[in-house]
Amino acid sequence: MAEIAQTPEGLVTTPEKTRKPESTLSRIAKYTGSRMLSLMLTVVLGIYLTVLIANMGGYVDTIRRSLIREFVSLAVAGNPDLPNMTTEEITALRESMIEVEVERQGLNRPFLLRSFSYLGNAMALNLGRSENMVSDTGSRLVRLIILERLPPTLVLFATSNFLLFFVGIVGALALSRRYGSFMDRVIIALAPTSAGPGWFYGLFLILIFAGLLGMFPFGGMVGAPPPANRLDYFLSLLRHLTLPLMAQIISSVFLAIYTWRTFFLIYSNEDYVELARAKGLSDNSIQQRYILRPTLPTIITTFALNLIALWQGAIILETVFNWPGLGRTLFQAINLVDTPVIIGSTVIYAYLLALTVFLLDFVYALVDPRVKVGSGASRA
Repeated sequence: MAEIAQTPEGLVTTPEKTRKPESTLSRIAKYTGSRMLSLMLTVVLGIYLTVLIANMGGYVDTIRRSLIREFVSLAVAGNPDLPNMTTEEITALRESMIEVEVERQGLNRPFLLRSFSYLGNAMALNLGRSENMVSDTGSRLVRLIILERLPPTLVLFATSNFLLFFVGIVGALALSRRYGSFMDRVIIALAPTSAGPGWFYGLFLILIFAGLLGMFPFGGMVGAPPPANRLDYFLSLLRHLTLPLMAQIISSVFLAIYTWRTFFLIYSNEDYVELARAKGLSDNSIQQRYILRPTLPTIITTFALNLIALWQGAIILETVFNWPGLGRTLFQAINLVDTPVIIGSTVIYAYLLALTVFLLDFVYALVDPRVKVGSGASRA
């Protein structure tokens, strides 16, 4: 508001002092910093909860101590000097060996203190060594175990998700132009089938095509032994990939088409679309410029999150098809209570998810002029 001041000449109105507008770079920098901080806090909280859950709140320490006592007892029983030792000496030897092993594994420290050490190592991507699992090359490094299982997961889920995404978009655009048609009613009727997960349909596909018809193998990634010829290896991979790929597509494609078709129908009834039709623009031009573009932020979000979901795979689906991917590895790690592998897989997923969410804000500003990065942060 303008200010009124008393002067010798009388009351004088002074203009309001205008605040210097904040520069765009400064606004983006503030927004970027606050966004990165909030995402990092979320990642830290998620990883720490994973550490607590994977260690069962410290109960895993009790399991480890029991395993140490069992292994040490077996080692002492196999000692060739055992017949020459008294009972007290045997007990003292066993307890000293147990104490050394407990100290070596850090179990002599309280779990609460070690949980923060686990958190720091996880945040630094120091994934350490597994406790029970090994890679195909015999390594216990969690990094190598994860990297070894990553390609099979990418082959299966990257293929299925890319197919689902593009089939969903193309099918939805086609149905949005044929609202109420026979095919539209068929897709609506089949949409509830997506309530079933991929592994559910996978069981029936294995029963029919592998068990009854014998057209495809029951599971695995390639035949045993793996073909030496590259072409034979590729053909074997395709045969083993067919059933899990079909299971994934059947479980999701109808709902994906129905969802995108609904989005496109909503935007196709906007006033500016009707105006474009009145101007005589073709249906393809209207779909590309006035229907597809407003939905780009939602489409990009779905596509990006689907790509991130590739990292974890699908635990039950990979187990059903005996697919040697990350999902099956995580399932094995949970059964074996291999905490480093569980935490390592979750940590990398958390980092990828946080990075994707962070970049999506800027992607939105590029594809939609209405979105301004950091505009909310600059408002008083």
